[in-house]
Amino acid sequence: MTLATRELDGALPGMTDASEPPRITVLQNSPDVPLGLLAATLGDGVRVVRLDLGEPVPGVDAVGGGLVVLGGQMSAYDDDAAPWLPAVRSLLVDAVRANVPALGICLGAQLLAVATGGTVVVGAPPGREAGVIDVRWRDAAAADPVLGPVLGAPLPPGPTPSSVVTRAVSMHADAVSALPPDAVWLAWSRQYPYQAFRVGSALGVQFHPEAGKSITLGWAREHDDVDAVALDAALTEHAPELAQLVITLGRAFASQVDAHATA
Repeated sequence: MTLATRELDGALPGMTDASEPPRITVLQNSPDVPLGLLAATLGDGVRVVRLDLGEPVPGVDAVGGGLVVLGGQMSAYDDDAAPWLPAVRSLLVDAVRANVPALGICLGAQLLAVATGGTVVVGAPPGREAGVIDVRWRDAAAADPVLGPVLGAPLPPGPTPSSVVTRAVSMHADAVSALPPDAVWLAWSRQYPYQAFRVGSALGVQFHPEAGKSITLGWAREHDDVDAVALDAALTEHAPELAQLVITLGRAFASQVDAHATA
């Protein structure tokens, strides 16, 4: 089974059942925003908790060595529609305090920002950022344990992080408007400034490394303001770069989890 065909498969070899202690816990907020392509990069011992199906948010002592919080169709403040969100925000704070490696993707990044003192704008004025975008890096990204490998750090003499452009899938209308006080700003795009940031042991990325073509086009078809045909063409054109992003980022996060577990 190839990386491209694995994104919607819920029975991957690395998944663990509820009777086994997890190595990495993944929180899924919406049925159409799964772990996707990241599942093939994180290794064994991954447990997906389906919050959208009523499974409870675990405590920080039960997540294992690492935590991933996926995206979703709700906002970071939408506690009425998703009553588990306060517990997710609390868990992210606890993970940072306990130095547990965490990765928040899209909504997950927004929840991390809100939980640690930042703010999110719902329906941000620049409008929906959809498609294959250029992620541009700040100098601090080269030293990041997860994003440094994405840049190819250490960089050779001459190039700087700001000269590296990485293409990634984006699909969001809400956006982080102010970073938490202790956050390190790591990446930006032309439409939205906060594409990646770190708060201690937790990394937030606004883009979607986990989303392959079938997932991304499924999202696009739900929005009248997204040109699904053009998006399909862009996904095909940039497929090798997008695959490299998810492989490198996923493996780097898994390495951070394992290094923390053995420290």
